[in-house]
Amino acid sequence: MSKGPLPGIRLIEVVAMTVMTRREFLRALTGGLMLLQFPLQLDSRAQRAKSVVALVKATAEGRREGIRAAVALLDFPAGTFSGKEVVLKPNFNSAHPFPSSTHNDTLAALVELLQEGGAKKITVADRSGMGIGITRAVMKAKDIFGLAERMGFEAVPIDDLLAEEWEHLPLRGSHWRRGVELPKLFLQADSIVQTCCLKTHRFGGVFTMSLKNSVGMVARYSVKDGYDYMRELHTSPHMQEMIAELNLLYEPELIVMDALEAFVRGGPETGARESPGVILASQDRVALDAVGVAILRLYRTTRTVARGKIFEQTQIRRAVELGLGASSPEEIELHPAADPESQAFAERVREVLSQG
Repeated sequence: MSKGPLPGIRLIEVVAMTVMTRREFLRALTGGLMLLQFPLQLDSRAQRAKSVVALVKATAEGRREGIRAAVALLDFPAGTFSGKEVVLKPNFNSAHPFPSSTHNDTLAALVELLQEGGAKKITVADRSGMGIGITRAVMKAKDIFGLAERMGFEAVPIDDLLAEEWEHLPLRGSHWRRGVELPKLFLQADSIVQTCCLKTHRFGGVFTMSLKNSVGMVARYSVKDGYDYMRELHTSPHMQEMIAELNLLYEPELIVMDALEAFVRGGPETGARESPGVILASQDRVALDAVGVAILRLYRTTRTVARGKIFEQTQIRRAVELGLGASSPEEIELHPAADPESQAFAERVREVLSQG
């Protein structure tokens, strides 16, 4: 991953540690020590030579086993989630069926893994995008509250949160005019796990994978004055840069991409559908999205997604500038399962990645 500085951060008081994790940084920020303004080195996984992306061929019937196999390939240290309060961020863009929205079986498989890993509390939190204040309705339509009761996690539609449950983060130096508002539950979490889909995006995002999934973490409307952050995003010529910049706000412990099916054109709620039949897992959002773009290019995808080098895609380029992950295909280690189908598919993806 890139070791470059993160544009947008300035210390306003002396901080004892010069190198900190992004989570420690955010806790200091919410305690009043910092403002996002100009470069500060954050030590996350930046010292790793390679960013591992696990790849497992799977079927809809074998989704649970595919997710477990992909996560196992990352070789997490024992006790990674033990005793932690974990927030799981899905993609509940709308109540349209997968791949528009996270499949309930994917969510259940990840909750199960976290419970087996000893997580003290699991909160599934999101904001839906295809309407105003509809997250609760989307979760209800998808039976997320029923699933929460059956499995023992908490489901939180973040647009239901009270004003005092949000934090304004300036993001100075970014393309956001006044920063954004983020629920404190993300800032206070011991660990954040994210699960995304594989889709193109016809409303200016170009593609929506792990980087863009972060948009659902922030407020649409300001709890202070009703300012419409999503209108700002969707009318800006810098929409893709702004998507990447939101990812400075947190660092996921784990990201799982369910790419059993994908929208290769259209999206995010409907589109031309293909069936890559793979589960991907990583700790690096940039590497994961680069692999996702490579997979889209195996099909007849949009001209924008198909054009140029993968690391010149604006979302990915800006994320690299911010030091959020791998900065080139050479920094990605694609780690497939041992079966012939996973190995063969990974080789096809490597060939596309090698072109840049």
